[in-house]
Amino acid sequence: MSDDDKKNGQLNELKAELIDSQDALQNLVFQKSMQQLEDLSQIKKTRKTIARLKTLIHESKILDNS
Repeated sequence: MSDDDKKNGQLNELKAELIDSQDALQNLVFQKSMQQLEDLSQIKKTRKTIARLKTLIHESKILDNS
């Protein structure tokens, strides 16, 4: 496997994890609106996870272009 294949694989994994986290956030917000969510800190944690993933994806794109 070449380095490009590894980078693309890691990038695809990050994007898949980002999509999963965004879906989870949407479900948490829906549960909150239905007053079924007990731990409101989960929303904050999920938002931070999404921000971290977006940062990693952006950094890898910048490094690839250099």
